Amino acid sequence: WGFNGYITSDCDAVAIIHEDQGYAKLPEDAVADVLKAGMDVNCGTYLKKYAKSAVEKRKLPVSKIDRALHNLFSVRMRLGLFDGNPVKQPYGTIGSDKICSQEHRNLALEAARNGIVLLKNTDKLLPLSKTKSTSLAVIGPNANSAKTLVGNYAGPPCKPVTPLQGLQSYVKDTRFHQGCNAVNCSSAFIAQSVKIAKGADHVVLVMGLDQTQESEDHDRVDLLLPPKQQNLISRIARVAKNPVILVLLSGGPVDISFAKNDQHIGSILWAGYPGEAGGRALAEIIFGDHNPGGRLPVTWYPQSYVNVPMTDMRMRPEPSSSYPGRTYRFYQGPKVFEFGYGLSYSNYTYEILPVTQNRVHIMVESSNPHRYLPVSEMGDEVCEKMKYTVKVRVKNHGAMAGKHPMLLFVKQPKMVNGNPVRQLVAFQSVNLNAGERADVEFELRPCEHLSSAKKDGSMVIEEGSYLLSIGDKESEIQVVK
Repeated sequence: WGFNGYITSDCDAVAIIHEDQGYAKLPEDAVADVLKAGMDVNCGTYLKKYAKSAVEKRKLPVSKIDRALHNLFSVRMRLGLFDGNPVKQPYGTIGSDKICSQEHRNLALEAARNGIVLLKNTDKLLPLSKTKSTSLAVIGPNANSAKTLVGNYAGPPCKPVTPLQGLQSYVKDTRFHQGCNAVNCSSAFIAQSVKIAKGADHVVLVMGLDQTQESEDHDRVDLLLPPKQQNLISRIARVAKNPVILVLLSGGPVDISFAKNDQHIGSILWAGYPGEAGGRALAEIIFGDHNPGGRLPVTWYPQSYVNVPMTDMRMRPEPSSSYPGRTYRFYQGPKVFEFGYGLSYSNYTYEILPVTQNRVHIMVESSNPHRYLPVSEMGDEVCEKMKYTVKVRVKNHGAMAGKHPMLLFVKQPKMVNGNPVRQLVAFQSVNLNAGERADVEFELRPCEHLSSAKKDGSMVIEEGSYLLSIGDKESEIQVVK
């Protein structure tokens, strides 16, 4: 890969492969295994305690330790840590002024804008009018929490903007109530929240989860919002003057079927944990200064999916036992929202342009009784020659400019032999002004994109028909001998 750094372990991971998993019989085996695999530094104490004894027991050659030290110290040398006082070296004066530069803050805002997903927008409720929206009610335990924005494993934010602060910059008459005592909503302040909601032109509910509900070593046991939080949402939605806007902050999927199907909830936005600029990005989207284009990175399963044991990691469905499979590639059960889903204020159309070839030839020996060829037998040179370009024309039919992610899938007309329902093979984002169109090129690599895994893990290309799919458009490809 040309990587000129060092490789570190997760904290205590080296100890775990001996003490908890039993993969390594002895501590020295664990140290030898990870250093031979290319790890350079251990977040933990195992290398300090057992590297010497691993060498003495002839489980570990000294050359592996030398390599690790070379990688570690060469990085320190490049940083100038051996050239005198580190503070006086080029990297010794990096402070908050450089970390929190305008360039970096702009990047945080751009990331938040592009990551927010519009899940519902009935009757084009959003964007709200900046001139006609004279009063706003902002309700929810995540509305004014800077801590929730950053999730975990994050440094201190530079200048965090909460959703409440972002919305207040658009509407002076903004009334706020947290709605619940905390995100778990063990106590809901329904009467106060309803009173505020009734008096405002529009209501924005900022709900969801936080690190008290989902984090490392703290898995959720269901896919629902806290019960009183869900009840609060529904109660407020019923009394508001106009359909409400629901904003969700969460790291993982949530079964919000109740909100998806509630006519009193006009729009739903999922922001993940959007970082320090998340509040500003949400406000820009809600009031039309940014056209949303984010797509869901995972399938949103219904609550019933928790009945599937999390230790059952089979990808493919098994109808005989009602096992539904996992991931967008194989799952065949009901979905709240599918992988790659996301709305926009613009309508985009696609046209898959004619290609010079729609047939892929595989050289199968006549004595081969199978209708497939292992990719390993084709070789890199043959695979390189097989690749070709697919061109897609996309047009923005909306009144706003937008950054639009294009997702190109491959699927077979029928799911046979355990092959995926569909598979993402390429994606690109394109910036289009209102009414603008563009031709976007994707590289199709048949050895990678048209192959599938057999039970033994080997990759093969099967003879037959495949469909390129983007949006509602499809184009057929034939794999022939």
